[in-house]
Amino acid sequence: MTYEIPPRRKPENDNGYFEELTKSIFQAGFSWRVIRDKWPNFEKAFDGFDLVAVAGYGEPDVERLTADPGIVRNRRKIEATIANARVMWDLVQEHGSFHAYLRSLDSLDYAGRRQELSERFHNLGPTGVFTFLWCVEEEVPAWEDRKR
Repeated sequence: MTYEIPPRRKPENDNGYFEELTKSIFQAGFSWRVIRDKWPNFEKAFDGFDLVAVAGYGEPDVERLTADPGIVRNRRKIEATIANARVMWDLVQEHGSFHAYLRSLDSLDYAGRRQELSERFHNLGPTGVFTFLWCVEEEVPAWEDRKR
């Protein structure tokens, strides 16, 4: 079995970090290829991952998204995406940018950063944290060591 390695790129702005976080959450439990192939539909469905727009979503948006056949219609992940937009927006307001928030975690070892991110963000487990940090070009341990 071959594994696909996700691409790495430093996001240009907070919306880019939000998109990568969301992608890491939706990839959990799914083939990366399935999520990659549906990603253009996700971009449309979530307003281009505009952090402020998604943070303002309400129940009608949850219903719209759970009915959208172009995306993975997992209600828990959709609700987590909206909640995570609100958390990320609060962090941006506090630190000036999401990148600055990540820099505030630099004194922590990987296990500490993993715990901080898992506790703050909904539906983000150890592998999701690893994938997210990997994709946004943050330091991560070897794949085998990601849960230590």
